[in-house]
Amino acid sequence: MMTEIARNELPPGFNVEGKTARHGVAMILNAYQLEDAAEETISIGLLASAKSNGLIISAFGDPGLQKLRAGCSLPVVGICEASMLEATVGKRRFGIATVTPELVSSFAAKARALGVANFYTGTRLTSGNPVDLTGSPERLYEALEKAVRECVNLDGADVVIIGGGPLGQAAHALQKALAVPVIAPIGSAVRSIVAQIEKRTTPVKPST
Repeated sequence: MMTEIARNELPPGFNVEGKTARHGVAMILNAYQLEDAAEETISIGLLASAKSNGLIISAFGDPGLQKLRAGCSLPVVGICEASMLEATVGKRRFGIATVTPELVSSFAAKARALGVANFYTGTRLTSGNPVDLTGSPERLYEALEKAVRECVNLDGADVVIIGGGPLGQAAHALQKALAVPVIAPIGSAVRSIVAQIEKRTTPVKPST
């Protein structure tokens, strides 16, 4: 599902191949699982780098992002980082709507690390079990819509990020249905990686 979303965001001349972790949990729900996911993510990324021009980590906590960047020469983008940077273009205030309460502190830490904490209005959560919710597209959409509206109406966000790769379909549906600006993080990552690849491959014109 996430690969298909990324594929639909690509301009002509680009292709994407999805790689799934062979080990670990089906859905990252807390900081311990996020940390455990880093090693597998790095391993997959290094193997994929041999036949790639860029890498996207499609887990919202960006596990292994910095180490993978250090370990290969390709552009590497995480969907959390990319969405936060896109959200703050024009000094917009952003909130996050998501299903994972135990990861909220990691979102705040990411905002601080990127230097955008002053624009972060906080995270609004859905109610109920995250795994059960993601298994029901209609319930997930309704719960996230409520959280998006709370980010805007209660916290003063100008734009809302849907926090999670597995929430990608709901994020796109909300983008189309709501007047509130909604950011789907996979799309943010695709735009970022394409820009970086094109910058590397565009010949530099000689000065005159």
